[in-house]
Amino acid sequence: MIRYSSSPCAMTIAGSDSGGGAGIQADLATFAAYGVWGTAAVTAVTAQNPGGVRGSWALPPETVAAQIAAVSEAYQVGAFKTGMLADASVIRAVAAALPGGVPLVVDPVMVATSGTRLLARDALDVLVDDLLSRAAVVTPNLPEAGVLAGFPVRSMDGMRAAGAAVLAMGAAAVVVKGGHLEGAPADLFMDADGEVLLSGLRHPYAVHGTGCCFSAALAAGLALGMSPRDAFVRAKSFIEGAIAHAVPDLQGRRSVNPLWRCGRGGN
Repeated sequence: MIRYSSSPCAMTIAGSDSGGGAGIQADLATFAAYGVWGTAAVTAVTAQNPGGVRGSWALPPETVAAQIAAVSEAYQVGAFKTGMLADASVIRAVAAALPGGVPLVVDPVMVATSGTRLLARDALDVLVDDLLSRAAVVTPNLPEAGVLAGFPVRSMDGMRAAGAAVLAMGAAAVVVKGGHLEGAPADLFMDADGEVLLSGLRHPYAVHGTGCCFSAALAAGLALGMSPRDAFVRAKSFIEGAIAHAVPDLQGRRSVNPLWRCGRGGN
């Protein structure tokens, strides 16, 4: 009999994606693919599919905190990750509920690809002060990096400048994701010891949920005892496969496939 309490464990604190391609659903699938026991605190319920978000409802802060407390009492969580946090009250509740000394990956989810805002405008300062300042790794895409740094990020030089700005906020490491770059995409890892730049392939289709899957892979790596740098390298390889085997819906819109190594390729 498997004793999950003695297995590597990670926790995702994020919104639910009813279409299964992002959020809690993609995170838990990623944890499972890594061989990590996945736990979750749902921050919001969304009605969405790969075509967009039709509605979003945040849960009360005390409900989110109660989920974190219940899991922390029963499991030795090796890493936490945050995704959609909705508003400042939820961010404060999460920050207060998180135990100290456990690696935290912050995916600063602000706006859905469809344009739907997923973080209240007045919550940014709270996100920076309460979570980014204690993060082991922060994983902004280019638009998010621009919001955090306070200037547009459109080039590799801009990625480096934005990464330095996030490190100055207190994060131990940052991955600026370059999927929005012109030409071949590249992701930039930065910490106090320097940087690692890994390029990827540009596929002829958009994929829903890549940011959630990537940050969950980073958290799973940290839960397995990897350094942030090694976790980044493995997560980059993992997300490349999950994108290559993305799952199409009835309209051909694709979602990331964390189970691609489990014989469930989407193509």
